[in-house]
Amino acid sequence: MFTPHGKPKSHYRKFFEVLQRFSKDELREKHETAQLSFLRQGITFTVYNNNVGTERTMPFDFVPIIIPSEDWDIIEKGMIQRAEALNQFLEDVYNEKRILQDGIVPRRLVEENPYYYDEQVKGIDIPLKNHIFLAGIDLIRDEEGKYHVLEDNLRNPSGLSYVYQNRYVMRQVYPEFFASQSVHTLEHQLSHLHQAILDHAPESRKDKAFAVLLTPGMYNSAYYDHVFLAQQMGIDLVEGRDLIVKKNIVYMKSMRGLKRVDIIYRRIDDDYLDPEAFLAESTLGVPGLLMAYRKGNVAILNGIGNGVADDKAIYAYVPDMIRYYLGEEPIIDNVKTYLLDNPEEREWVLDHLNELVVKNVGASGGYDMLVGPHASEELIEIFRKKIIETPHQYIAQPTIKLSRAPAYQGEEFYPCHVDLRVFVVRGEDTHVMPGGLSRVALKEGSLVVNSSQGGGGKDTWVFKNKEEEGDT
Repeated sequence: MFTPHGKPKSHYRKFFEVLQRFSKDELREKHETAQLSFLRQGITFTVYNNNVGTERTMPFDFVPIIIPSEDWDIIEKGMIQRAEALNQFLEDVYNEKRILQDGIVPRRLVEENPYYYDEQVKGIDIPLKNHIFLAGIDLIRDEEGKYHVLEDNLRNPSGLSYVYQNRYVMRQVYPEFFASQSVHTLEHQLSHLHQAILDHAPESRKDKAFAVLLTPGMYNSAYYDHVFLAQQMGIDLVEGRDLIVKKNIVYMKSMRGLKRVDIIYRRIDDDYLDPEAFLAESTLGVPGLLMAYRKGNVAILNGIGNGVADDKAIYAYVPDMIRYYLGEEPIIDNVKTYLLDNPEEREWVLDHLNELVVKNVGASGGYDMLVGPHASEELIEIFRKKIIETPHQYIAQPTIKLSRAPAYQGEEFYPCHVDLRVFVVRGEDTHVMPGGLSRVALKEGSLVVNSSQGGGGKDTWVFKNKEEEGDT
């Protein structure tokens, strides 16, 4: 937000001018109103600890992340490029496996991956050959202003509802900030999402496609996300017990009888989708669903088996995928990553654990992660033992000095680390939602932005360029 000389950056100047008009009491009152708005709307997520779930609201910080149009142009192109390469990788590893045969990606990283479902997916004619209908790609920005990809989320990326609610609360509680600001709106973004869903309908059902959102139910940590998206897109929210498969066709049970389902936007993990094909004890899925999918009678979004592409070890090879499939250099590169089943890299990492971030390749939400500079000696030794025992299960990355943004908490401003989840929607066309979900580490000095670890959210503004301003 500020230059090294303490002056507001050019794209924050108008925001800062408005901010100066508020007294401390007015800021405190608005901050409390914003938090209450989230609570009253039931905008919550569930944190699980020792198998006990606790319902929480997402902490909200009113100082937005503002992205100039020229920076957004680079982000948008980089996200489209990355999603396309990852999609081609998924199509390849479930069919010809060229990238494995050519040695670009080690075969064992794919074939030994617990999220690789070759037996279930191979031979299926995926609608549009598109495995990735919705991607959530996490970016960080270093102190020099350069963006890096931190993580790819290609299974069931969550957080879209918070993007909209952050903007809604911001406009309701802080309307003064939007005066004379040329910010991209979010009003039409859900129509892009809905159209992308319909684009995946079986050819014979294109003109009468019926889509549903399949949820594990109200006890899922992201249930609010499911409810919001289904309501806003006008599609039915269903649980597994609401669906039935007859003669390889999926139907939804209703008061008027059975209604054919053509597209399932699922928010259930692969293992629980179909007890006949995955975990037999699953009560969340639909028996026979995989066979209906295999026969081409229903589309499942995102595709089954996407987890092999967003594994944290596979992540290290995404720049090579971009070069291999697209013949291009990555527009936005990775954070340097050490693969710990490599003896030389492992030895170096074990000697520098207090300087590095170590992550479990299959974990998410900030769990099973070591932030070396902030860790106790005891925790470092625990991770040293884990790495020695199961080196293939962990990666390490340097502790990047992230850019920081002001946050208002406890009636004062202080700098916090942030990241940005960018949502890429793919159907007949590819669309990148302007902005995304900015997550902030509200614990001062913390690098962990996940809501389950005490992080919060910010509204994200993308400024229009001059041509776009003229169109409004």
